[in-house]
Amino acid sequence: MTIDSRAFRNALGCFATGITVVTTLCPDGHHVGVTVNSFSSVSLDPPLVLFSLGRASQAYDFFVEGKAFAVNILADGQEDLSNRFSRRDLQDRWDGVGVERWDTGVPILTGCLANIECDRETVYDGGDHAIVVGRVRKLRSTDAGKPLLYFRGSYGQLG
Repeated sequence: MTIDSRAFRNALGCFATGITVVTTLCPDGHHVGVTVNSFSSVSLDPPLVLFSLGRASQAYDFFVEGKAFAVNILADGQEDLSNRFSRRDLQDRWDGVGVERWDTGVPILTGCLANIECDRETVYDGGDHAIVVGRVRKLRSTDAGKPLLYFRGSYGQLG
């Protein structure tokens, strides 16, 4: 049975997701970040999370070969960050973006609902994507605020 790609995307769009910006470093120390909504917890013991990244992404090699990354869970009202880090070019994404560094040195975005710093554990084949699994080494979250959501191709909010 052949699945129509547009119908597949439409069906998957019915699943509301949160939006993250996943960050890492280039070997030369430059910041790399991409908008990702394919993020999930994997395990509590050990603490593992995953995200999927398209093989066509210009940032692909930095994440699958890098030693660490951070998942920055966006808050309602951070659409600008989501849009900024979803652009094709990797340049100028960081202008004016608040960043701090923790243990691994990867950029941690400020003002997010949660930040999760990870060591890359493993990478699995996921068709036209790679599934990147990370072991959580440090995290921070806040009880204030609501998540930035994505549903049927648009941003959404909790009602």
